[in-house]
Amino acid sequence: MRITINRVCFITVMVLFLTSCAALFGPDGRRGVSSSLVDYLYPDGQVPPKHDETIPHLNLPLTVGLAFVPQRGYAPYALPEAKKAQLLEEVKQRFVGLEYIKDIVIVPETYMRSSKGFEGVGQIARLYGLDIVALVSYDQVAVSSETKSSILYWTIVGAYFIKGNQNQATTFVDTAVFDVNSRKMLFRAPGVSDIQQSSTLVEVEQVNREARQKGFELAMADMTNNLATELDRFKERIKEDNSVQITHRQGYGGGGGMQWPLLMLLAGLLMVRVSRREGRR
Repeated sequence: MRITINRVCFITVMVLFLTSCAALFGPDGRRGVSSSLVDYLYPDGQVPPKHDETIPHLNLPLTVGLAFVPQRGYAPYALPEAKKAQLLEEVKQRFVGLEYIKDIVIVPETYMRSSKGFEGVGQIARLYGLDIVALVSYDQVAVSSETKSSILYWTIVGAYFIKGNQNQATTFVDTAVFDVNSRKMLFRAPGVSDIQQSSTLVEVEQVNREARQKGFELAMADMTNNLATELDRFKERIKEDNSVQITHRQGYGGGGGMQWPLLMLLAGLLMVRVSRREGRR
């Protein structure tokens, strides 16, 4: 009788354990987190305007704002803000040395959540002195499913040592670059990743969390490479179709042009050369 009661207690505990693990991932073993660029910039059902005839004006060098679009709703398993800031910093370091960029500012998500629409973006732009903004939206789905070997979870050894769960995290990120004044999108770049890892029952939560984080890291790295490519295409395109007006701030040559100190040096050398010629005469 004692053995029977012990077995019943053991089975009851294991059922509760399995149920609690399944509850962490929802009824179908899925978790999802996302943010929408359209919903953020055009809230309450606003219709995006047409910018076909709009010609943005970029005054080089530029101050760029870089930020994540706030997520939809509340998700306890969302990527922490500190990790988001780290990912944005890695993107920043890829482009911070470009001659036509004065500075790249990482905008805290707290500021992004304070208001929506281009009115909110405009307020942030005035606060930081931004010329353009690069907004990163994302969509991630994490799935944890049991394999055939998960039947061994009914033993204590199986729950700890049998990798009967398959954890997958599919991540998509998209960065859209906008001119603040004209509100026109200049270009955009995507990034994707797909992570798959197996785990035991007791480590499924930790492995799934690591897969979600790694998924964001790889997707952001992929996006950064694509963003560099799209930036080069954008520079070539505006040279051909004049779809963007480019001017230079005082003291900036930009685009490979000669700087004022260099011009003054050349002018001085020319004057010396002319004076020597006059002296020989």
